[in-house]
This record gives sequence, structure tokens and C-alpha cells, in this order.
Amino acid sequence: MTRRWVNWARTESSLPAVIAAPRSAEQVVAAVLRARETGHTVKPIGASHSFTAIGATDGIRIDLSRMRGLVTADTKLQQVTLWGGTHLWEVPTLLEPLGLAMPNLGDIDKQTITGATQTGTHGTGLEFGGIATGIVAAQIVTGTGEVLQIDATHHPELLPAVALGLGALGVVLTVTLQCVPRFLLRAEEAPAQLDDVLATFDERVRAADHFEFFWFPHTQSVRTKTNTRLPLDTAHTPLGRVARLLDEELANNVAFGACSAVGSLIPGAVPRINRLVEQVSSRRSYAGESHRVLVTNRRVRFREMEYGVPLAAVPEVMRELGQLITGRGYNVSFPIEVRAAAADHLMLSTASGRETGYIAVHRYWRDAEDDYFREAEAILAAHDGRPHWGKMHTQRAASLRASYPMFDEFVAVRNRLDPDRVFSNPYLTRVLGD
Repeated sequence: MTRRWVNWARTESSLPAVIAAPRSAEQVVAAVLRARETGHTVKPIGASHSFTAIGATDGIRIDLSRMRGLVTADTKLQQVTLWGGTHLWEVPTLLEPLGLAMPNLGDIDKQTITGATQTGTHGTGLEFGGIATGIVAAQIVTGTGEVLQIDATHHPELLPAVALGLGALGVVLTVTLQCVPRFLLRAEEAPAQLDDVLATFDERVRAADHFEFFWFPHTQSVRTKTNTRLPLDTAHTPLGRVARLLDEELANNVAFGACSAVGSLIPGAVPRINRLVEQVSSRRSYAGESHRVLVTNRRVRFREMEYGVPLAAVPEVMRELGQLITGRGYNVSFPIEVRAAAADHLMLSTASGRETGYIAVHRYWRDAEDDYFREAEAILAAHDGRPHWGKMHTQRAASLRASYPMFDEFVAVRNRLDPDRVFSNPYLTRVLGD
């Protein structure tokens, strides 16, 4: 096992002093106590799919890959408890025999369940919160080495912090998720005009179970995706193997990856490439089990920044981003992705207390550094935006405290569970303070 840690996007790296690969809660406790004795910090690592240094450490890195799978299931309550190192892509196989599914997913499933929930990963759908909102219980190892069970009867006041805790409150051993019966999704993908979609954005997200769109800069159109939930026994037409190979592998990965690479080498070609993509965009309709429709296999490496803004602000933010790209002459090959989610009660959720629109800007990982992210972030922040904790941003504790009504309540929980900052690192110091 190599000591050097590098995240998926190649944006962050660190060199931990020690790597621990525990198989039990007792071994996690031992790692935390060892850190306290030696003056090291501790950071658990899952799939390393965060774009920030939230998981970086020069102390003890805890590899959770040996703590995966189903712990217990209650089919009557439709709840399952999973080990923290379980990957999202593993969950459907675990739930299928139980007749259960997760209520919603993002469009990538490479993360672990704890990595996804601790950073606030979400999907789209105005009736659905982020994945962490489905956590009804958790077991953690605190900064003092205590194993703490948190649920409706044990320390329930801690759950709104621990469910989305940034890895700042403890090592999450297990999470208990509220699931739903397995269901189908009917997907309708279609091109549309950007101006029309922005003018009707609120109507579209309220009318659909799940709605999102992608806009390729330098074009006037978008690709929309509208998903409708259906009972599992509904007659349906799934996406065939050939269609999946052509659309998702050859088009979305091979061809798009080649176009992105060309754009990185010849930036001036990007607008023409994007307009070519716009011209070949087609419609398609299909249905399948929820996880097969929600999740996309993305193999083209990229960098990403995403902010959650008040839902009503989405059209204006998108117009300002378009003006920025045109006015500053940025050549942006990757699309901007727009989604929505329900308001929730979690202390540091980007959707805490408000219906939220999510706007994600991307760059191909080999693109030369420029000011695109910095200037886009200024627009997003100016509209009361909150940065996704696992994606690139420059916000600090002072500005974040103003954005989150329960910021100080979260810090108080941190003081209680990790008074000596065993789980700290430079990223957490920047966003939460000392």
C-alpha cells in the first residue's frame, strides 16, 4: 500500500506518516488513541473522489476499504446499516435482495457512503434532499477514542451535525439509511434552448421528480434530463447494451475525452467543438431501475467547483456565467451542470433551510490554469451561494459562518466531539476555524 495519497482529480495530495487499514471498531479506536499519544492527526479516506484536500493528512490515514458491506437490515422499517467504507456502487447489490433502494443518488457512484454523506453529495429532485438527509443513525469514533451511537434515542441532538460532518467530528464507522421500495425511472433526454429552460426552470423542477440540464458554453442550447418515478412492476423499455455502449461509453467517454484533450491542446478550437456537439445532440427515452438511470459512468477526468444557491437565483446566475465566459474569452470544453434539491435541516448542508439550485462548473483536468473558477466563484458567492464541501472553492470560516445559520452550533458539536482537533487538517482549519 503506497503511503502517498492523491485524489481522483489530481488536484490534491499528501504524504501520511502512517496508514492504518482497520477491520473493526476496536482497531479504529486504537488508531485514534495512537494519534493522540504521538501528536498526530487522523483522517479516514474512502474513494478519494473529493476535489478538495478535505481528506489530506500528514498524520495517520485510515483506509476504510476493509470495513464495507451490510451490517444489519430492517425490512419493516426499510432501513439498512452499512459499514462506512461501502462504495455507492456496491449498495444496489446489497439492497436488491431486500426489495429496497436508496431514494436518490448523484450521477457518480464511485464514492464511499461516508465520503458522499460527509461532504454533502446530492442528486437532483425538488422533493429529495442530499444523501446525508437519509441517515437516521450513525456510529462514530470521537476524537477522544469513544465509540458513540447516535440515533433517535442516543444523542439525537448530534445527528444534524454528524450526518454531514466534513470528517471533523469523528471516524464514521456505520451509517443507517432510510430506504424506499425498489422503483423504476423513466428518463427523457432532449435538447432545448438555454433561454427557454432558464425562463421555465422553476416550473420544470417542480413538475418533474428529477430534472437537470447541461449547458455546453459557447452554444445556445442545453441537454435536459427528466426522470419520472414508476412502480417496479411497470412495463418498460430499458436502455439496450448497444445503445448504452454507443451513448455512454463511446460518446460520453471516448469521444468526449478526445474532444476535451484536443481542446486542452488547442483552446481556440473549443467553441467550434462545443457547437459540433450541440448539432449532434439527440433525443432518447428509456427506463430502468433507479440506480441504473441516475448514475452515469464518467471516465474523463476533470476538476469541479459546485455551489448551492437559492433556487430562484439559478436563471440569473447562469446568465451571468454565460456573460463571464463570453466577455473574458474563456474556452470551456466541459458543460455546466444544473440540478435542484429540497431544503433540509442538516447544520452544514448546502440546502440547509432553503430549496436549492446547484450549479457545477468543470474544467478538463489537463486544461491550463486560468481565472475561470475564481471569477465564476465570485458570481456564485455573490448570490448567497454555499460551496459543495467536496469540490473546489476558496471560502473561509468567516464567510461561511455568514452563509450558514447553524455554523456556530456545528462548531460547538466539534468542540464536544473533537476538543483536541485530532481530525483536523489545513482544509478544515480554513473552513471551520481552529
